[in-house]
Amino acid sequence: MPDHRDITALPDLARGSGRVGPVRQRMPVYVDLLPPCNNACPAGENIQEYLRLVKEGQPEAAWRELVKNNPFPAIHGRVCYHPCESSCNRAYLDSAISIHGVERHLGDLALERGWRFDRPERASGLRVLVIGSGPAGLSAAYHLARRGHEVEVRDGADEPGGMMRYGIPEYRLPRQVLDGEIDRLRQLGVTFVQRSWVRDLIAEQAEGRFDAVFVAIGAGLSKRVDIPSMDAGNILDAVTFLKDVAQGERPQIGRKVAVYGGGNTAMDAARVARRLGAEESIVIYRRTEAQMPAHPQERDEAKLEGVDMRWLRTIADVEPTGVKVEIMELDDRGRATGTGRYETLEADTVILAVGQETDSNFLRRIPGMRFEDDVVQVDPSTLMTDVPGIFAGGDAVPSDRTVTIGVGHGKRAARMIDAWLYSRQATPRVKHPVIEYDRLNLWYFGDNSRRKQSELAIDERTGFEEIVRGLEPEEALYEATRCLSCGNCIECDGCLGACPEDAVIKLGKGLRYRYDYAKCTGCATCYEQCPVHAIEMISER
Repeated sequence: MPDHRDITALPDLARGSGRVGPVRQRMPVYVDLLPPCNNACPAGENIQEYLRLVKEGQPEAAWRELVKNNPFPAIHGRVCYHPCESSCNRAYLDSAISIHGVERHLGDLALERGWRFDRPERASGLRVLVIGSGPAGLSAAYHLARRGHEVEVRDGADEPGGMMRYGIPEYRLPRQVLDGEIDRLRQLGVTFVQRSWVRDLIAEQAEGRFDAVFVAIGAGLSKRVDIPSMDAGNILDAVTFLKDVAQGERPQIGRKVAVYGGGNTAMDAARVARRLGAEESIVIYRRTEAQMPAHPQERDEAKLEGVDMRWLRTIADVEPTGVKVEIMELDDRGRATGTGRYETLEADTVILAVGQETDSNFLRRIPGMRFEDDVVQVDPSTLMTDVPGIFAGGDAVPSDRTVTIGVGHGKRAARMIDAWLYSRQATPRVKHPVIEYDRLNLWYFGDNSRRKQSELAIDERTGFEEIVRGLEPEEALYEATRCLSCGNCIECDGCLGACPEDAVIKLGKGLRYRYDYAKCTGCATCYEQCPVHAIEMISER
């Protein structure tokens, strides 16, 4: 009998026909594709890898993998809107993995056990000034310090944290968690200078012998809104209101509060008002619910806590005992327009939450610095302004304004600053192709829905106690085991067992496999059974 691998012994017709032809037309290769969760993370976390380490029973190793990219997992596990979960392929199977729950678990465990960042092996002798101690500034300080640079963070507030401290209420982000993660930066060697308002940046840079500057001043000023008779009643801006409460003050707001705006800050202000004793807290928004900029999670939580939403309403006048609002309607282009019909809503206090802007006046004195509205213009790839050596990120530049995006900016800016300091060209990061659900072959995964984090009952949300509880250790482990490892080998031995030619060679735990192409016929059996699409068939030619 002829050997089926000996093409000289077979008829010509057989050489190019059939799925397993004697002339191999294609060959299998092992690949590493980009999981959609990793791809969606603004901070660039390697989510799949730290979930794997949790599954392997190595929580500290998982935390250290996580903080390679994001130094604040205990914070992000609470306040990030987790776009990673919205992209999770597991959602098509049963439900998305509770990635933020595992992240928070690792962050809390690190605080509990006192894990610290690894210090750099050597000091660079270079100094970087960071202006602003919000998410972007703190992230940049961390990544620069890890590269051996001496970092000083200057901020005008009493304590570091930016809007994480003075804008996000404690029921979402307890201050001991924020303090614990910032203290770890001090242990790394980052210097903090509080109550420091930069007036002349060029002079301060020269005086402090700083080799580069990162501006991360955030958007801590409320936008002004022109409303007639604004002096007639008790009117507050949301940013100042939330900051005062964060500092321990308890403003007198009366029994009925109206919040004007539809963003996350408006939701926070309305919920805080309820906690300060307001019997009625009403959000007034000029567009529809579907058009509001607040994250759906924030809107839904506000509703649960009794906040009343009045859509298609705009304040026309403020009166001593309430607000006069005009009823709006959508035109044929979906825009809110006035109807000329009005109603009056009772309100002891009106809180304005119509947007925020940066206090960038000190930058406008620098020749060559460009602005659009209130934000600094930067090179999108390097985050450097038109002034060499001065970089900017976070809310100070054009971008969406979230904690996670700010942390991602700080990380990218640190890499670009480091390259600039050493006169290197920063090489762009090339990503693997993203692996989507329809390319997986999940033949043995069952229905195992996610664990839900427990929450404080609605009738118990009278103060500022944290609402959402963390996952228990066994729950975090369970969530990690639900990861499908999309696009990356899980060493399940499926290819090894499926290969009819013994062409797959196992290299040992953690080393995966390789092919003996002298034996491989290109039959694709290994490819067809691989559940996570870690094998691809490529053309032989």
